[in-house]
Amino acid sequence: MDIRDLMYLEASAAAGNFTRAAKSLQINTSTISRRVGRFEDELGLALFERRHGGVRLTSGGKAVLPHIRRALAELDAIRHAGDQNGTGTVGDVRLAVRMPPIGEPLCSLLLGWREKHPEVVLTVAEMNEWEIQTAIQERRVDVALMTSHTLWPSAVTAPLYRERVVAAMPHGHPLSNQEALDWESLRKEMFLVQGWDTSQSAREFYASFMGSGVRFHTHAASKQCVFALVGAGFGITLATRSQSEVVFPGVVYRPIREENAWLGVELVWCPDAEDPAVGRFVAFMRDEARSRRLF
Repeated sequence: MDIRDLMYLEASAAAGNFTRAAKSLQINTSTISRRVGRFEDELGLALFERRHGGVRLTSGGKAVLPHIRRALAELDAIRHAGDQNGTGTVGDVRLAVRMPPIGEPLCSLLLGWREKHPEVVLTVAEMNEWEIQTAIQERRVDVALMTSHTLWPSAVTAPLYRERVVAAMPHGHPLSNQEALDWESLRKEMFLVQGWDTSQSAREFYASFMGSGVRFHTHAASKQCVFALVGAGFGITLATRSQSEVVFPGVVYRPIREENAWLGVELVWCPDAEDPAVGRFVAFMRDEARSRRLF
């Protein structure tokens, strides 16, 4: 039994004539007649009554035909699914992020991806850099968005965009009266940072701007929790411009007038990953960022 036999049988039943069926399939009439006869011998059942004007299904043929049509429909569904998944138009992308994907330009990048690939399911997990590195290596996530200073040496990356860094402080803080700040004016403040036993990258990042001697209070918590503590008057923190678009009670933001007051965001992935949807996501994000000149 061959897939072509099923196609020949269905076409012959629809056409009522081997010659017309052969023409629709662009094969010889003798081929279709021979293959149908061989299939009947294999089943031990006459499927067609041969007449001078054409062919007509027997009762046995009428019983077999619905199964043939279902089999052909399933084969078409398999081909369609294979085509879609093979080109990455459907599938899943597991995205890890170092910080919440809020504000511009990330929101518009993700929106553009969603509009062009509505059948690809995007799942986001927020992790610190060590968790992301492990998850990428163990294939628990497919791709990640990370800040440049948190990358590990062997990471395969592409730059996406840069964001200005701003100061976040409690409402009414003396520095909030200034239109813009510099690093020297911030050095005496208590800085609230995220940190874990395996990761102090935020603290190191802050220190790269302001040098040694800065006071830090580290919290193994989300950035949202840090903002909440800022709003409660426990200290100040640094934020990206996109994060400053989110309103937290009691928190105000001020720009920093320093040339190095920016943060880079990069795309990280496993080069051995073979999922077409992941490949499409990487290519889209990378190419879109380049076309917009975001970095």
